[in-house]
Amino acid sequence: MRERGRTRRLMGMGARTGGALLKTRLGGEADWRALGEALFAGLSELKGPAMKLAQIMSQWDDVLPPELSEELARLQRQAEPMPWPRIRDALVLQYGDIAAHFSTIDEQPFASASMGQVHKAVTLAGETVVLKVQYPGLAEVLESDLKQVKRIMWLGRWLKISQARLESLFDELADGLRAELDYSAEAEALLRYRARYADDARLVFPEPVLELSGEHVLAMRYIGGTPLRALESADDATRQAIAQALADWITQELFTFGELHADPHAGNFAADAEGRLVVYDLGAVIPVPQARLDALLHLLDATLAKDPLAMDEAMLELGGRQGQGAPLALYREAAEYIAPLFAPGEQDFGDVRVHRQLRALSPKVWAAMDRLQPPADTLLLSRALNGHYWNLVRLKARLDMHKRTAPLLAQGRHSAC
Repeated sequence: MRERGRTRRLMGMGARTGGALLKTRLGGEADWRALGEALFAGLSELKGPAMKLAQIMSQWDDVLPPELSEELARLQRQAEPMPWPRIRDALVLQYGDIAAHFSTIDEQPFASASMGQVHKAVTLAGETVVLKVQYPGLAEVLESDLKQVKRIMWLGRWLKISQARLESLFDELADGLRAELDYSAEAEALLRYRARYADDARLVFPEPVLELSGEHVLAMRYIGGTPLRALESADDATRQAIAQALADWITQELFTFGELHADPHAGNFAADAEGRLVVYDLGAVIPVPQARLDALLHLLDATLAKDPLAMDEAMLELGGRQGQGAPLALYREAAEYIAPLFAPGEQDFGDVRVHRQLRALSPKVWAAMDRLQPPADTLLLSRALNGHYWNLVRLKARLDMHKRTAPLLAQGRHSAC
C-alpha cells in the first residue's frame, strides 16, 4: 500500500512538471516558484531517487529557471528529516542491540539527504562518531521509484532531447543511485582517498569505522567543520584557502588519478578548525577514462581559441551533437563568455556578470537541442564539474585557471600529434 502511495505522488508531481513544461513550450509563462515549492514539499518527504534527481537538477544553476532552481536547492540543506523511530529501526536492523555498541545517539540528524541521513553517536569507549543511516526500505522501493523517475525524465522529449539520449541519461542516473546504496564501496573509497591524499595538509576525509559499519549503516569518526554554504560569509583568506584546495584537488583527481567526486552539493564539504577542506561524503566517485579527458581538453582548447569549427568537432568527438551541429554563432558566443575564465592571472569566480551571460545563453542552447545534445555517457561527469564550479562561485574564488590548464592543454596537443 505504501509503495502504491509513493507511485501516485510521484506521478502527480510528474504531471505537474509536465504541465509547466508544456505551458512554456506553447509560449505561456509557467509559475516556476509554485512548481518548485510543490516539488520541495513532496520530494522532501518521499526521499529516494526522485529527490536525488531534483538535487542534481538544482545544481544546473545556469539552465533552470532561477525560481525553480532556488526552490530545488532547498532540498540540499532543508530536507525534512525522517522521523527518529524509523531511523532507529534501521539501526536495530544493523546492530541488533544498539546499547551494546553506543552510549548515546543523537535523535536529531546531523544532516539529512535523499538516500539517508547522518546522526552523531558516542561509542561505549567514549569516541564520537557519525552514523550514515540508509533510509529504511529504500532498496526495496528503489526500482519502483526509478520507473516513475524515468517517466518524468521522458518529459525531456518536449525539450527536443531524443528518446535514445534520454534512455542513456536515465541508465547513468540509475547506475549511480544503485551504487550509492553500497556502503562498503563508500568505505573503500574513504580509505583510498585518505591514503592517496595523506601528505596533503589541506585535505581531510573521515575515517570509516569498519567494525561498526555494514549494509545499512556507515560509521565514520567525527570531523567537525563549518559547512561550505556558511563560508560564503567567512573572511576572504579562509574562503580563498578552501577554494584553492578544492580546485587543486579536483584537478589532481581528474588528471592524475582518473576519478572524480560526483556528488558536489555544498553539504558534502566544510572547513575544519585548522582551515582544511573536509570532504564528508564519497558515496559517488566515478572513473573518468583518459579518452574522455582528452575529448574535454580538445573542447576547452577549441573554446579558448574561439574556433567554432574546432568546437563543433570536439562536440562530435564527445557525442554531444548530431545532424549538422549547432549554429556556429552559438559556439562563438559561448567561447566569448567562457574564455575570460581561463585568461592569464587570477579570475574572480564571484563576478556575477559571467554567470548572467552564461544563463542568458541557455535559451539558445535549448533552442538548438535538436542538434546539440548532452553527451549521454558524460551526464554525471558534466553535472559534477558544474556543481564543483558553482561551489567555487559560492566561495567567491579567485583562481588562476590558465596556470592550471595550460600544461594540460599543451600535453593534449602533444599527444594528438
